[in-house]
Amino acid sequence: MISVNEAKEILAKHLTPLASVEVPLTNALGFVLASDIIAPMDVPSFNNSAMDGYAFSFEEGATQYKIVHQIQAGDEAALQLKKGEAARIFTGAKLPAGADTVVEQEIVKLEDGCIAFDHSFSFQGKHVRKKGAQCLTGNIIARKGGKITAGMVGLLASVGVQFVPIYSSSKVHIITTGNEIIPLGNELKEGQIFNSNEPTLIASLKSLNIHEIDCFHVRDEYEALKTLIAHSLSQADVILLSGGISVGDYDFVYKALKEEGVEELFYKVKQKPGKPFFAGKKGNQWIFALPGNPASVLACYNQYVKPCLLEMMGHLAVFQPNCYLPLNNDFEKIGSLTHFLKAKTENGGVTILLGQDSFNLLPFAEADCFVLMPEAIATLRKGDLAAVYYL
Repeated sequence: MISVNEAKEILAKHLTPLASVEVPLTNALGFVLASDIIAPMDVPSFNNSAMDGYAFSFEEGATQYKIVHQIQAGDEAALQLKKGEAARIFTGAKLPAGADTVVEQEIVKLEDGCIAFDHSFSFQGKHVRKKGAQCLTGNIIARKGGKITAGMVGLLASVGVQFVPIYSSSKVHIITTGNEIIPLGNELKEGQIFNSNEPTLIASLKSLNIHEIDCFHVRDEYEALKTLIAHSLSQADVILLSGGISVGDYDFVYKALKEEGVEELFYKVKQKPGKPFFAGKKGNQWIFALPGNPASVLACYNQYVKPCLLEMMGHLAVFQPNCYLPLNNDFEKIGSLTHFLKAKTENGGVTILLGQDSFNLLPFAEADCFVLMPEAIATLRKGDLAAVYYL
């Protein structure tokens, strides 16, 4: 049995990003850029007005300008302004030739087709957005490895980018095991439980922009399990199994994986919950066998599966805590295992919740993270800094 840190180090050594693909810009949110984006144009592509007002050629001491034209946003503005002339202009409209300044309409007086204003409120170049002020042709405007946010989508759209190169996401198969597991929508009989692990994993995967997901359930029957694993190995990039990975008489997952040629990276980790956790590979495929208890599934997914999927999609520092926060309460543990504790961030700190049993999902009604309690630490005190991993 290995430590949590050893398990993460083993996984990190085997991780590489997936191939890059081009997707429409509007479908790229949340993905990671697989290459730099070079601006194909200047933005703005012309000098334009930052205000509704009047465009003119600035002259020291001039007190009055004659209005000779009106320019709306989108007009070509082909006219040439002479000294002493002004054009009524609106935000975003192209400055006419000869103009270098815009005065806002609020400080202007209109008299007999002319404008007058106090020059102490203006200066040459005021309220003008210069060509190329955002970026110039050839500039790198977004770098490889950057996460695509809504703001980046707007930036790329502003230079006309329609398709972007991203690291693709995995095709995932979820296999839940157990005679007692019943799909949602069915009537429970004595001794049966609803399948909560499958929808939990689906929701978690979709939150990472992974949508190619197929789900299967198999009873605790070795040949049926082995056949289903073989099927998934023929199709999926990543296989997630829940249940059947411990050492009970009907826990067949480990044996079936080995017989199907899956290379073991590690099996069993010094942690709670989720000690009987398996990670393996077959070629470029990843296989994770998680325990059956729901909280164990979420903990193992959060600490191991999610970081691996993210790094394959081009993310960096995936095994690091999201942050360190002061604890709002004390916690004591029994034993020397690393603990993953259901917790909630609040009031600038993090609170460890009641109900830490591996079967208990009730704390997840308010939990938004796990707190990692290292194996060497027996007691956490209020105010201690804790490693926080968001759900």
